[in-house]
Amino acid sequence: MLEDLKRKVFKANLDLVKHGLVLFTWGNVSAIDRNSNLVVIKPSGVSYDTMTPDDMVVVNLDGQVVEGNLRPSSDTPTHLVLYKAFPAIGGVVHTHSTYATSWAQAGKDIPNIGTTHADYFHDAIPCTADMTHEEVEDNYELETGHVIVKRFERLNPVHTPGVLVKNHGPFTWGKDAEEAVYHAVVLEEVAKMAAIAFTINPNLTMSEHLIEKHFSRKHGPNAYYGQK
Repeated sequence: MLEDLKRKVFKANLDLVKHGLVLFTWGNVSAIDRNSNLVVIKPSGVSYDTMTPDDMVVVNLDGQVVEGNLRPSSDTPTHLVLYKAFPAIGGVVHTHSTYATSWAQAGKDIPNIGTTHADYFHDAIPCTADMTHEEVEDNYELETGHVIVKRFERLNPVHTPGVLVKNHGPFTWGKDAEEAVYHAVVLEEVAKMAAIAFTINPNLTMSEHLIEKHFSRKHGPNAYYGQK
């Protein structure tokens, strides 16, 4: 079942290691098949060194295992909330990458202060609010998804394909698992650059005009970056 998608999700999970975004088992990638509304996700706590495509777990949007002998990632409920809330996305990534997680632990949005950021994220990369005691104790991973969705009430999740969960870490998404990983790599890099830039100049800013120019070069009807 969904053998091709399993292979893609497996490779995307290995790409997190290749790009230095995860240590041990601190991360996961999933992808959804919108025709069947089934999600393929990394199994919980399984080493990247021993994992195989057959270890990927297939679940439905209610979180029930449809295929697989292992437990799905503990973050599965968060991924499922995002797939339900953001119908344009096809892949989700969660990591504990150093710089992005540092901004999350600080509880700060990453301001859009450079063209690298503006090429991929239209707005500041938002940080969620504190989770309540009830949200943590009731159904933590599910409520994490709801907290993310609430933070995006006035944001376009396609134009800003990532978020920082306060005190926790980043989630990114994209049209598929590969693009979601790409955005996770970019998010970590812009988080690193912003941390360094604010150390050099705490009062730095960037014009909205330059943000719009760089974002529109790659996105929308008038995009002209790259090849047709």
